[in-house]
Amino acid sequence: MTSLWKASVAFLALAGSMALAQDAPAPAAATPATASPVADQAGSEQATANPATANPTTPDKPAMMAPESKGGSEYVIGPEDVLHIAVWKESDLSATLPVRPDGKISLPLLNDVQAAGMTPQQLSESLTIKLKKYIADPRVTVVVTAINSKRIYVNGEVLHSGPMPMLPNMTVLQALSSAGLNQFAKTKGIYVLRTENGKQQKLPVNYRKLIKGDIEQNYVLQTGDTIVVP
Repeated sequence: MTSLWKASVAFLALAGSMALAQDAPAPAAATPATASPVADQAGSEQATANPATANPTTPDKPAMMAPESKGGSEYVIGPEDVLHIAVWKESDLSATLPVRPDGKISLPLLNDVQAAGMTPQQLSESLTIKLKKYIADPRVTVVVTAINSKRIYVNGEVLHSGPMPMLPNMTVLQALSSAGLNQFAKTKGIYVLRTENGKQQKLPVNYRKLIKGDIEQNYVLQTGDTIVVP
């Protein structure tokens, strides 16, 4: 009897333990950690600092570049030169146009305007004054984009003979460098033909001395000069 009582007590204890185990709450599932605001800010700053990870953006359009000036500030505009006239914020009044043989250019609102005989700055000031009748605070820029009014000529034993645009303060050595001497050129017999006051002069040029640094015969050229290379 005593053994039967002990077995019953043991069975009841085991059943109670199993019931408690079933009723115990299951451990909560792990939840993802919430990122702190400091970490979010650091990540944002890192993305900004690293262009490879930052959001792609559309690049800004490059600013319009002004044409390169072929004449210096003291250059005097002549017929057949090409000018770029830019009026700030007035695209309809901006244009690239040649100077006519009569020395004038044609612009909207102003019609014919004298350009030859002026420097780019003088023409800019003249156009500014004229446009004040039509535009508040006009800002005008004048750039010489091609020099066609001033030419020199190179003839003889050169690679490129004929007329050549004369750049500001262009010298004999610069012109010969552009024309290129061929193998038959007599470098000691080169000369410049120049007409002044209706009379023609012959200016000797010793090319070998020029390239050795003797600049006495490295004349600054004038419009209409002809360099002869025998």
